Amino acid sequence: MENKCEIAADVTGLIGNTPMVYLNNIVDGCVARIAAKMEMMEPCSSVKDRIGHNMIKEAEEKGLITPGKTVLIEATSGNTGIGLAMIAAAKGYKLILIMPSSCSIERRVVLRAFGADLRVVEIKEGIEEVFQKAKEILERTPNGYYLNQFENPSNPKIHYETTGPEIWKASEEKIDALVAGIGTGGTVTGAGQFLKQKNPKIRVYGVEPAESAVLNGGQPGPHKIQGIGAGIIPPILDVSILDEVIPISSEEAIETAKLLALKEGLLVGISSGAATAAAIKIAKRPENAGKLIVVIFPSFGERYLSTVLFDSLRNEAENMTFE
Repeated sequence: MENKCEIAADVTGLIGNTPMVYLNNIVDGCVARIAAKMEMMEPCSSVKDRIGHNMIKEAEEKGLITPGKTVLIEATSGNTGIGLAMIAAAKGYKLILIMPSSCSIERRVVLRAFGADLRVVEIKEGIEEVFQKAKEILERTPNGYYLNQFENPSNPKIHYETTGPEIWKASEEKIDALVAGIGTGGTVTGAGQFLKQKNPKIRVYGVEPAESAVLNGGQPGPHKIQGIGAGIIPPILDVSILDEVIPISSEEAIETAKLLALKEGLLVGISSGAATAAAIKIAKRPENAGKLIVVIFPSFGERYLSTVLFDSLRNEAENMTFE
């Protein structure tokens, strides 16, 4: 929606054109400016609203799915599922979602609020178990359709068509670097491709968990940064556009997310903390003096209240004495 002061026809008209804001108080030692793309200001509070809408819209345009008839199926760590559930509720689709048990309780509650049929899987060996469960459900579901965000070209396409152009316009064509966490790889691929076409000198940085740094040649492993670091090289990720992938530890991501709330007034999720930590490292490099670095904030902090991000504060709040 180009002008958010207008009345939208439905919830899909609220997706996109999120604002950007400079970081000011956690950038000590930085020689470059950092601006955040506030994807937590989407209608369902995450960047995944964009792909949830586009995957359904393009499948409808191709005649692959029909509201009231098709049963949509997807494997998700939560935010893509929430974006899909929002659109499915508005359009009249039944939706079955398969989610790892490690994802926050907030995600489960929100998905059920939208009427999604949620199946929770305990992962023992890797994310492939969730994908396999989705395929099993597809096989036994009449009129089922697997959206498959990790391989669906509608995922990076919407970021090429919207997220990238929005950043280019908001930065007045002065962006020097893009920093984004890598989950499916759709955001960094689509936005990165668009920006590099506009200016080949723009550098594109991915972010992955240090504990599962597969894009840097490491082994997959457990970590606490929900939404990125699936432990695989995603099929839709265009690795050729990545100038560097920055590994960030779960601890560093969590502490940076806390600082964003305390010092910038920005309540964000753990993956936003990871992306910011990476952006700060890049912004401190002498060769980046005077440059503009744009970092994607994928989701809002309230979706993480039950996680390690807010452990100490949650315990404090639960044990407050009444006056």
